[in-house]
Amino acid sequence: MNTKWWKSAVIYQIYPRSFADSNGDGIGDLQGIISKLDYLEDLGIDAVWLSPVCRSPQDDNGYDISDYRDIDPMFGTLEDMEELIREAGKRNIRIIMDLVLNHSSDEHYWFQEAKKSRENPYHDYYVWRDGVEGVLPNDMRAAFGGPAWEWVPEVQQYYFHQFSVKQPDLNWENPKVRREIYDMINWWIQKGVGGFRLDVIDQIAKEPDHHITGNGPRLHEFLREMSRETFQKADLVTVGETWGATTELAKLYSNPDGSEFSMVFQFEHICLDQIAGKEKWDLAPLPFLKLKEVFARWQTELCGQGWNSLFWNNHDLPRIVSRWGNDGEYRVESAKMLAILLHGMQGTPYIYQGEELGMTNVAYEIDQYQDIETLNLYKERLEKGYQKEDIMRSLHAKSRDNARTPMQWSDAENAGFTTGKPWLKVNPNYKEINAAQQRGDADSVFGCYKELIRLRKEYPVLIDGTFQMLLREDENIFAYIREDADYQLLVICNFYGQTVRCSLEEPGGSYQLLISNYQETNHGMILQPYEARMYLMRK
Repeated sequence: MNTKWWKSAVIYQIYPRSFADSNGDGIGDLQGIISKLDYLEDLGIDAVWLSPVCRSPQDDNGYDISDYRDIDPMFGTLEDMEELIREAGKRNIRIIMDLVLNHSSDEHYWFQEAKKSRENPYHDYYVWRDGVEGVLPNDMRAAFGGPAWEWVPEVQQYYFHQFSVKQPDLNWENPKVRREIYDMINWWIQKGVGGFRLDVIDQIAKEPDHHITGNGPRLHEFLREMSRETFQKADLVTVGETWGATTELAKLYSNPDGSEFSMVFQFEHICLDQIAGKEKWDLAPLPFLKLKEVFARWQTELCGQGWNSLFWNNHDLPRIVSRWGNDGEYRVESAKMLAILLHGMQGTPYIYQGEELGMTNVAYEIDQYQDIETLNLYKERLEKGYQKEDIMRSLHAKSRDNARTPMQWSDAENAGFTTGKPWLKVNPNYKEINAAQQRGDADSVFGCYKELIRLRKEYPVLIDGTFQMLLREDENIFAYIREDADYQLLVICNFYGQTVRCSLEEPGGSYQLLISNYQETNHGMILQPYEARMYLMRK
């Protein structure tokens, strides 16, 4: 199974709206992505995961799909998508689509038909319950606020929606729904896509009468059927978004027999810097020893029995250099340290657009934010009596718009993202942080990512090696060993901004320094702020 291409791959996530605008309307598009393929080829990535580009009313940034077989005009046309797949393929880059299969838009043809009458053939494509207007079937709440049930007078029933009221949940119990979905997936496979990221896929087997959303009883039955009918017919990468995954569940999802997915996104490490039992906005210092424990558990328990996805950032998360690095004095050093730490582990690394430049969070005024979650939170917390400065501190730390600021291509106006007015204000630091400035500089953050990708292709120990955590109780240093029959790889990272002494013996003899984030590392085992080193020894 180690011949699977995605095991040695590095995947780059693009948020199309914010990546590159080709027509000056202030919104990124598919032709913009096509124009930047040479940049991605230079970086060395193997695949691009596109956040949703299918036709959508954009109630939830494209995660409300009204036509699974068309492209939203905001991004271009189906012909543009076919050109992107073709042009990326010429550069040995595969295109991964974001599929939203738990729900559709309420503007999808299926739902428009479904609400006409109970006898309509599409009615049973969604989850309905009889009732009386004003008397909800139960007390379940939607993730975006309010009840999870919405009344439709035409059929005198409620439909179930786990997210926005404009995102009715699909009824996976209905075999016709599953067949429609499989046919659509196979249609995209015929178009030449290289894989799929599956949004909130662990929620498709919901049983709302029993308050079950995630990990319903028939979940793995549905996933195995879908894989058999679609994914297994081509050489694809598939990654499921599974917020509730444990290592045991992940072994089912990413079973090496290929019966479900290649891997899943799990979020245990990424939820550590909030007050326990509270919301993500309730900030807490990162418990560093817990972070090490979480990574070590996922690395060791999935080894040989599943596969990890490795990520710090995505379109829903703040910029990692502003979160657990230092986006001021040590921005470059800490961005590289976080990269070296992650890319030395077993799994498939994901780079979110701009991460390879060390792009940072942004501190907007409230009227400059666009994200619905951010604006709702601000309003709710003001009403609850929170101080404005405390709310803004949370937003500056965790707003999803931190990840969605336009890509910083150059020091030209609007960071070279658009000739028009950007849909979201560009981070003002684009003159200091941009691709044009870094691309030819081996010592830049971009240069570090490029070298890490090259090393992954060169040394199989990065793909197949076992993982052993070192210095588990050290409050400053994250160190581990990867090992296979031929090599031992040692990674040592100072996670913080003070100079510290590492208690490990200095690697000598046949150890070679593969990569580090300081030009001078001849300090023995005294590590400079955020210093990271990766050593290799041939056995």
